Amino acid sequence: MNTSCKEFVSYIIHDAPKYNKSNVEDAASRRYKFVKDRTVYHNQYFAVRFSYSKSSSESFSNTVLSLSVLEKYDKIPFFVVLVRQSADNLILLANTTFLKKISHSSQKLSMTNIKGSFNGADIMRDYGGTANSPDNFDYLFAIHQGLEWEDNLMRLVDATSNIVPVNQKFCPTAIEEKNIFNSVQRAIDFVKSKYFQVLDDDLNERCNKCRNEILIASHIENTNIRGRLIESLITSDDEERKRIIENLKDMENALPSYDTKNGLGDYHVEYKDADTYTDIKTKVVYLHSNPKAYNVDKFLRQMADTRSVFMFFFIGVDESSIFNTLLCSVYHDKLISNTIMQFHWAGRSTRGAAQFNGTAIDEMLKENGFSNHIDVSQAKEYLKGLLNR
Repeated sequence: MNTSCKEFVSYIIHDAPKYNKSNVEDAASRRYKFVKDRTVYHNQYFAVRFSYSKSSSESFSNTVLSLSVLEKYDKIPFFVVLVRQSADNLILLANTTFLKKISHSSQKLSMTNIKGSFNGADIMRDYGGTANSPDNFDYLFAIHQGLEWEDNLMRLVDATSNIVPVNQKFCPTAIEEKNIFNSVQRAIDFVKSKYFQVLDDDLNERCNKCRNEILIASHIENTNIRGRLIESLITSDDEERKRIIENLKDMENALPSYDTKNGLGDYHVEYKDADTYTDIKTKVVYLHSNPKAYNVDKFLRQMADTRSVFMFFFIGVDESSIFNTLLCSVYHDKLISNTIMQFHWAGRSTRGAAQFNGTAIDEMLKENGFSNHIDVSQAKEYLKGLLNR
């Protein structure tokens, strides 16, 4: 999180008024120049909802916000501040990643019908063993940034009472499971083939065509806009790329309106012996982040195809330049060792999502003489663990 968020958290804990919700709202609004959207106060860096309790307990059952309103602010830190009549202010992160379920008026909630609200009791106080508290907000929000709205919505639909899950775990046949394990050898064969260099050259050429624009985009604080913009710059054809570059100042409208949520990777190219799916990840090395790797069921379903190869194209950006790029197999041994599985986050009907330890990607980008090292035994054990979830 940026310094403005951290300063706000410190202010609420140490310096803000206490015991009276109106006083806290007024003081914070003046200090941070908030815009008020019904019950939500926000600026360009974060949003906050203030609640009140006569109890000194950290538990509260108040209705906090509708899910449809939270969607508007879910790409920035969304805080809930509980002002207590006889205790210090309490602050929690309440982005969708940290909601257990939707409670109020949610019977018609679905992936295409955003209904219902969440209560204070629906906000997780512990995420996979990490407390939802100020000391951990940086780490927790980095996790949230690596997940998408659709991922969290799927889980909330699944977790909400009396809702029939809309997605199911991918259950491969015996032949498909064999294909999944064979994908390790396919990856080895591809990175040794001439087509690996063809793909690497293609992606680097595309990157070089918009090198300055990628560097500009890397300074965009909103990770979702930043990632989508850079992916679009690289994967678009020359005409579309020119339009995006000409409209960089209007970043949201510059993005092409295409839907990639049903596929794996951003860039699909077919070669003689392989169909490659490459996910483009920009890693800004001076920012802490744990980027999303993939939806596990989508990954397994694609690897069940006899020709599929999954790669990551990492673009390393520092304060002044794109200093390196890497075309990396999903089965690279260091990548597997630094994949964080969000199984506890998943709904009962899916295997959840995978994220990467961002520090490990930084280290790989700084390596001299990088090569794709794939440990067959490690990769197959990794796949076995995914399939057994």
